[in-house]
Amino acid sequence: MDIVTPRTAPVRGIYALVAALAFAHPALANAPRGIAFTHEDWELACDNTRTCRAAGYQSIADDDSGDDAAPGKTLPVSVLLTRKAGPDQPVSSEIHVGHYGEDDAEVPPGRSLNMRIDGKPAGQVVLPQGKWFTALAPAQTAALLPALLRRSTIEWTEGRRTWRLSDKGAAAVLLKMDEFRGRLGTPGALVRKGSKDERTVLPAVPAPVVVAGKVAPVDQPVDLSASNLASLRKALAASVGDNCPAMAEAGGEPDSVSLQRLSQGTLLASATCWMGAAGTGEAYWTVNERPPFAPRLVSTMGTDYADGKISASGSGGGYDCMHIDEWTWDGKRFIQTEKGTTGMCRGIDMGGGWSLPVLVTDVRRGR
Repeated sequence: MDIVTPRTAPVRGIYALVAALAFAHPALANAPRGIAFTHEDWELACDNTRTCRAAGYQSIADDDSGDDAAPGKTLPVSVLLTRKAGPDQPVSSEIHVGHYGEDDAEVPPGRSLNMRIDGKPAGQVVLPQGKWFTALAPAQTAALLPALLRRSTIEWTEGRRTWRLSDKGAAAVLLKMDEFRGRLGTPGALVRKGSKDERTVLPAVPAPVVVAGKVAPVDQPVDLSASNLASLRKALAASVGDNCPAMAEAGGEPDSVSLQRLSQGTLLASATCWMGAAGTGEAYWTVNERPPFAPRLVSTMGTDYADGKISASGSGGGYDCMHIDEWTWDGKRFIQTEKGTTGMCRGIDMGGGWSLPVLVTDVRRGR
């Protein structure tokens, strides 16, 4: 996976490690790699099937505190643009209204917002009862797309309340979307249209199939001698160096490492890696049951393990955004089978406004 921001090279370090782990599996080796790109108030996530999702938000300058009911106060809002890969694919759009402090049950049936672009009516958006998000009509999407490429005022109003979408960064994000799927210069390009044959656009790619391997029953014992356990812990600490400060703080206590059997001869080891305001991160390794243990790091950001799956989900900087990762045991190793975020931290919803994956797979149970 490549993480790209304007005027910078792809981020290395942990993302390079994740990419190497994720694409080591034969099913993923030749698959396209997803990208994530952020500029101003917009972000892009294109996954390995070449489906792209672009999300825009209210201006960060308008994201201030104060009385939400005050006249003219701009409230948190996000729009998601989704486009699958391949020729002649349409763009669909959704709106998600920020609603901190309001319960889902408070949304009355048929709640209607007036959409306006540069002061001109663009139809109404009706929120379903109990929901703060809904699809925009095709005509509204068609009016929205060109407005995002220029300085525009895009807003939804309800009485005294206004939700205003920023156009800052949209052109760069939509250009990157076109570039990722080979759309530049085609009639269906969003930014740089041209006469290039639409059939030259890169096709969609099926999600890679990963067959989940059998995992040993949880009650199967793991019996290591005290000396072997101490050696294992030393090998684990050496494999992560300074990246797991909590392991150093725990000293050399062998009981700070948890072990579960994965298969005959292979164990899953875990230990608290770091602790902070955003929560606690667990490190996970696969290791040989007997020396040499040869630890193979899966993640230093884990939050849970169950039935052959390691999960890593946590705050992306606030309670209104998260990163989501998952690894699946295939009988020989852990393969990353999910990676993404829930969008920027802009006050849209607890946990985030959208699902923005850069890696998707089709995980199937082995027989």
